Amino acid sequence: MGSYGLIERRAYAEAPPRVEYSLTDLGQTLTEPNAALTDWAKTYGAAVANFQEAAQHDSTSDT
Repeated sequence: MGSYGLIERRAYAEAPPRVEYSLTDLGQTLTEPNAALTDWAKTYGAAVANFQEAAQHDSTSDT
């Protein structure tokens, strides 16, 4: 699996082995959209869950 230019991996020749991961400049560009999506989920997540629950109830009552 590749990082698609979003994550940088640094492995160190040490005992015990050590690996560090960080966002590249391109990866950093995702922090703002990710924060916006997180805010949206906090605001509307319960509504989505309610619709999902209602849909599951409807599908089980049809049988």
